[in-house]
Amino acid sequence: MSDRHITRRIRGTDTSDGAGVKLKRVIGQAGLDMLDPFLLLDEFRSDQAGDYIAGFPEHPHRGFETVTYMLAGHMQHQDNHGNRGDLSPGSVQWMTAGRGILHSEMPQQEDGLMWGFQLWVNLPAKDKMIAPRYQDIAPERIPVVHPAEGVEVKVIAGELAGATGPVEGIATAPVYLDVSLQPGAELSLDLPVGHHGFAYVFEGESALVGGERLQRSELGVLSDGDRLQLAAGDTPSRLLVVAGQPLKESVARYGPFVMNTQAEIHEAIADFRAGKF
Repeated sequence: MSDRHITRRIRGTDTSDGAGVKLKRVIGQAGLDMLDPFLLLDEFRSDQAGDYIAGFPEHPHRGFETVTYMLAGHMQHQDNHGNRGDLSPGSVQWMTAGRGILHSEMPQQEDGLMWGFQLWVNLPAKDKMIAPRYQDIAPERIPVVHPAEGVEVKVIAGELAGATGPVEGIATAPVYLDVSLQPGAELSLDLPVGHHGFAYVFEGESALVGGERLQRSELGVLSDGDRLQLAAGDTPSRLLVVAGQPLKESVARYGPFVMNTQAEIHEAIADFRAGKF
């Protein structure tokens, strides 16, 4: 067995998206453009309505998947194919945009804390033009396990301690874990060899990841290996651990379109303008 360790550290940069929603961009910025197959990671967190109230009005996607994980607050999504659903605290939406979709995510609150993440996951070339689909996952469908003393893990995707996450049928075979560590707790976590992975601390001062201290709002890119050692210090901590099979394909990006060639990007723009999504 080989332990994973941190190879790079990235801090999120403050930016805005949608109709002015303030957020912290961790993957998809100058310091870390992508981590194949992950194209973007945003954390949005504010209890000031002006930071999020305008939401994400209708916009297109093609060629990848968006993953929204809500920690606090309430959003509603709908699209041009008649789909509609709620994103409540603890819920996950794994949307496979495929050949094209127009959707919106709008706050269903006028005050209070709005907190969560959006992750973009690339699709392989063979799947970029598949029909769009959603996996809307309510909090009660996400297994919660306690693999060690003082450790609680929500298994969104992948397997841990006999539990399997509800996300299924994803080409990159992802692992997506929300790990809570009480003071002094330790966890030895198995991860698939060859998967690119990262850890991101979002609550508490810091956590030990692969034997190194990772601070709040800091992402650690992980080396390869089949095991990751996690530990808390004197205070509780909470972090995301995410891994996925790299696609190792060319990437052409233009805003909400992610394809393999520039010609495919031009085609996506033309299809969008022609109302073919």
